[in-house]
Amino acid sequence: MTRIRVIDLETAGNGPQDVCEIGWQDVVQDPDGRWRVDEDRGALLVNPGRPISPETMAVHHILDAEVAGAPFWKDAAPGVLRPEGGVAALAAHRASFEQRYCTPALAGGAAWICTWKCALRLWPHLTSFSNQMLRYQRMPQGLVHALGLPAHRALPDAYVTAHHLRDMLRAASLEQLLAWSAEPGLLPRAPRGPERGKAWPLVGDEALRLLAQDRDPDVRFSAETELRRRGEASPTETVEPTQRTLL
Repeated sequence: MTRIRVIDLETAGNGPQDVCEIGWQDVVQDPDGRWRVDEDRGALLVNPGRPISPETMAVHHILDAEVAGAPFWKDAAPGVLRPEGGVAALAAHRASFEQRYCTPALAGGAAWICTWKCALRLWPHLTSFSNQMLRYQRMPQGLVHALGLPAHRALPDAYVTAHHLRDMLRAASLEQLLAWSAEPGLLPRAPRGPERGKAWPLVGDEALRLLAQDRDPDVRFSAETELRRRGEASPTETVEPTQRTLL
C-alpha cells in the first residue's frame, strides 16, 4: 500500500529546534488505485527547549506548561517522519516551512509534495490558496468539520491538507505532484504592479518583464513562464555566445 504522510508543525519561533507540536495524517492508495484519507493520524507535543513566544502562542495557544515534559524535536521527529513501512513522500501546505525543521537527516531523505504549489496548478480559478481558504472554497468530500478544528493546530491542519492532497492525487499522478513541488509556485495571476490580479496572458509586455526580475522566486518563475510562452527570453536568462572568446 502506497502511503503519503501529511505533516503540519506548530513552532515556538524560527530556530531549527523550535517545534512545539507535530501533527500527521496519512493518505493511502488502495489496491484498486484509488487514493483516500486513512484513519492513521495523530499529534505530538514537542519541547522546543525555550519559552514559546507570545506571538506564536496567540496563533496556536500551546502553553509552555503543556510542552515541559514533552520530547525534544530530534527525538520526536524520526518516529513520525519515518514510520514503519516507509512513505512514498511527505506532504505539507507550503512545504518549505516544514522542510526547514524536517531535515533530510530526520526525514530519511523523503521527497516532498507542496500542496500549495499543486493547488496553484490544479485549481488556478480559485481566489485564494491558503489551506483554510481551499477548505471552504472547495468543501472536500468526506472532510469532517469538527476533525479539522481548531485551525492552527497541527493535527486539524494536517487533516484538512490531506483532503486537498487526496483530491490532487485523483487529478494528477504522484510523479506530477512531486515535479510541480520541486519548482517555484506558478501563480495564476500577477500578484502586484499596475496589472495586479490579471491572468498572465493579459499582462502587458513591459509589466511582465519587470515581474520577471522580481525578488520573489514564485513571482519571477511565473512571469518567466509567461515570457517563454510568448517566445521571449527572460531578462534573467543569459544567452551563450555561439563561440567563446579566447582571453
